[in-house]
Amino acid sequence: MPGPGDTPAADLTIAQLRRLMTARLAAGGVETPELDARLLLAHALGCPPGELLSHGAAPAAPDILAAAEAVLARRLAGEPVARIFGHKEFWSLTFRLSPDTLVPRPDTETLVEAALSLFPDRAAPLRILDLGAGTGAILAALLSERPAATGIAVDRSENAARTARDNLEANDLADRASVLVADWGTALAGGFDLVVSNPPYITEDEMAGLAVDVRLHDPRLALVAGADGLTAYRIIAADLPRLLKPGGAAVLELGAGQELAVADLVQAAGLGLLGPARADLGGIPRALCARWPGAAHPPADEKRLGTFEGNG
Repeated sequence: MPGPGDTPAADLTIAQLRRLMTARLAAGGVETPELDARLLLAHALGCPPGELLSHGAAPAAPDILAAAEAVLARRLAGEPVARIFGHKEFWSLTFRLSPDTLVPRPDTETLVEAALSLFPDRAAPLRILDLGAGTGAILAALLSERPAATGIAVDRSENAARTARDNLEANDLADRASVLVADWGTALAGGFDLVVSNPPYITEDEMAGLAVDVRLHDPRLALVAGADGLTAYRIIAADLPRLLKPGGAAVLELGAGQELAVADLVQAAGLGLLGPARADLGGIPRALCARWPGAAHPPADEKRLGTFEGNG
């Protein structure tokens, strides 16, 4: 672990080891070296990150040094911390990862927030469909907030579907959820109050420029959607009128710069937009909400995207 001029390994304390790990991560170009060093060292010690300081004066035993070196090498090779740990927290729930699932991102919580705002009644017996469910994080978050709701998680990958099923069970939601291996919504009859999706939206050309932790460690099937990044949106938008019940809503996660294009697809399918896309914490339009009217008088808040200033 130590480099030339550093404290000999036999004399290292946990606090010194943490500083050395931080320095190596910084030298390796990791964006958050202090945070990553804290998380990785706590993982090597088998303690919560919040307890790391209490171990600062303790000697770094050889087994701890070996464990720290192993996880540090993986992080320096570009593997995300969540992949190293094998799990990720999302919406205060914990989700196991697999090679066929994306790592749930904080930006996707914007989609959950938007969906919940459309259905504020916690007691509503909603039927929810999550297309391209991956870990099942979106559906699980919604079910955890709406205890009378039921849902179906769909993914094209059998391994991803298995992971979603395990995560729903681990979060005590399996009794209200089903998991299906299918090509988007084609195997379902419809009648849903809410359809949510974080589909692939990266273009073929963008793939090569993605960060190493995404490009080498996230599944391509969950990332790339054709030459323009809109292939999945075209399929989903065209099927929403069949999948949604009258008055039902859809919430779609967007990639940067995709709001207008996806809005056009949704409106062409006959849905009304519920305002501009909700922005994530970085200010990027992230969650597009739309409603299938199914009635002569759609809700008054439905407007075309072009009527909103600042979009385009």
